[in-house]
Formats: sequence, structure tokens, C-alpha cells
Amino acid sequence: MIDLYTASTPNGHKVSVALEELGLPYTVHAIDLAAKVQKEPWFLALNPNGRIPVIVDREMDDFAVFESGAILVYLAEKTGRLMPTDVKGRSQVMQWLMFQMGGVGPMMGQANVFYRYFPEKIPPAIERYQNESRRLFEVLDSQLARTEWLAGGEYSIADIANWCWVRTHRWSGVSTEGLTHLQRWLDAMKARPACQRGVEIPVKVESLVDDKKGSQAFIEQARGMVQR
Repeated sequence: MIDLYTASTPNGHKVSVALEELGLPYTVHAIDLAAKVQKEPWFLALNPNGRIPVIVDREMDDFAVFESGAILVYLAEKTGRLMPTDVKGRSQVMQWLMFQMGGVGPMMGQANVFYRYFPEKIPPAIERYQNESRRLFEVLDSQLARTEWLAGGEYSIADIANWCWVRTHRWSGVSTEGLTHLQRWLDAMKARPACQRGVEIPVKVESLVDDKKGSQAFIEQARGMVQR
């Protein structure tokens, strides 16, 4: 059994989607970010960085894993799924996983801060992070013009990681217009039952994918994330 400590954010969804895809039994523990539960001593004992998500693998002597990308790799290696076992295939997955961890997530995260939550509007900052996010989308689109899934012919944790962020592009104020291969992939991901279930954990938040459905609860949670 795995305990999942999470919140309704793209990084949190990466792990819940993976758990759903893998069919692993897990218990959800919703973390109230606005209340700074992630900064409480008991949580810091699991993740000294005070961030979600975190898993605790009860089958492995209560082994805690933090950082969403590290959790995805751990789960893939634990089950032998969603990650090729050959050196080349594994490297391809890791490259696109790191692309999300080092690029898509940070750039979209900063776009969110300056576009949604920062107390004053700073147009150069908004444009900088939205433009860089769009450039990264174009890189994904170029890759997906050549392959069905990001790392080649097999669905992997690289697809899960990138999708959980890219699907929220409207919230970041970033367009996907004209990126036909990226849109094909977004639609294919959205159609997967495990993806549908995973992005509703711990709660469904419409505002993440539709900026016309603003959720005050989510906004308050997001502000808590920015301030942490």
C-alpha cells in the first residue's frame, strides 16, 4: 500500500495519474497548501523541502519519496512499467521527463505567478514566461510530429509528467493554437481513463483547464503555494 500526500496541482496530478495507470493501491491524504500543512514538522520529516507530492511506500519499510519526477521513476522501476528497461529507451524517457521538470513546469509555474497571483501586473514578466512556455510547447509539438508518444512508440511517465502541466495551459494564459501534433497528444491523453481519474485527486478543479471557471478555493490554495 502507498500513502500519497498531495494537492490538486499539476505536480500532484503527475503522481496520482501514474498510480491510476499502474493500478497500485494507495491512500490519499489531501494537503491544505494555503494552511501551510506542508510546512508542519511531521510533513517536513517526509520531505525536508516542504512540497507536495510525497509518497510513503508501506511495503518498503515506510520508505518516503519526494519530488514528483523522482516519484514517477520510483513507481516505474517498482512495477517495471511506463519505463523501458533498455538503456536507450530509458534515456529517452528520462530526457523528456527532465524536459518537463527543468522547463515546462518551472516556466508555466512562473507564468501562473505573474499572470494570476502576483499582487501587481508586470507585463514584461508575464510575457517572458508565457512566451517561453509557448516555445517549449513548440518543442513538444515538433517531437510529437515524429512519434506517437514523447519518448517514442511507448506511453511512459514522460507523457504523464508533461501532460499534467500542458493541459493547464489556459490557466497560464498560453495558447496551443496551431500546434496540431500537441493537440492530438493532449486529446489522446485526456481520453485515457486513468488520466481522467488521476486529475480529480484529491479534488476536481475545473479552473486548472478552463480559465472561465475560476475557483476561489483553488486561487487561495495557489496563493498559498506562491507564498510558501
